[in-house]
Amino acid sequence: MWDFGTTMPDETLNEQETAGAAATEAAGDQDASPIDELRRDRDALQDRLLRTAAEFDNYRKRVERERREQLDAMTSDALADLLPIIDNLERALQAPAGGDIGSFRKGVELIHQQMTELLRKRGVKPIQTEGADFDPRFHQAVIHEASPDHREGEVIAELQRGYMLGDRLLRPAMVKVAKA
Repeated sequence: MWDFGTTMPDETLNEQETAGAAATEAAGDQDASPIDELRRDRDALQDRLLRTAAEFDNYRKRVERERREQLDAMTSDALADLLPIIDNLERALQAPAGGDIGSFRKGVELIHQQMTELLRKRGVKPIQTEGADFDPRFHQAVIHEASPDHREGEVIAELQRGYMLGDRLLRPAMVKVAKA
């Protein structure tokens, strides 16, 4: 009987190891097929993982390339829309000096109208300011002025127009605001 505090003699260990090794060899012949099958499964899963990673990387690169191409196309469209306006400005600058100021002004007004229409077509809208309450999300107060004719925080004047593109602020309006 063995005591937990004592160790096995070396002879007994060697006999047990030899018996265990023989049993493992006998079982190994039977288990070789499942182990090989597990290795094949592991290799197949590894291969699928690598292919999936490569497909995802290709997808990511394709999406990035398409996004860049779409952005370039949108930029080209916007710039192409600006070219007629630039042509009209160049014609206005080529007008003889000292000519009819009224017709020159009318030409500049038409160019302004053309530009405003282009912005509207592209979804850009001016921010309404005069008479509105000051809103720091859309207005930039550059002057505060006491005014008995206006309520506290009311926009008195627009110094520079602000613009929105849909729900996105392109530029805040610079305004003069009434104070008590």
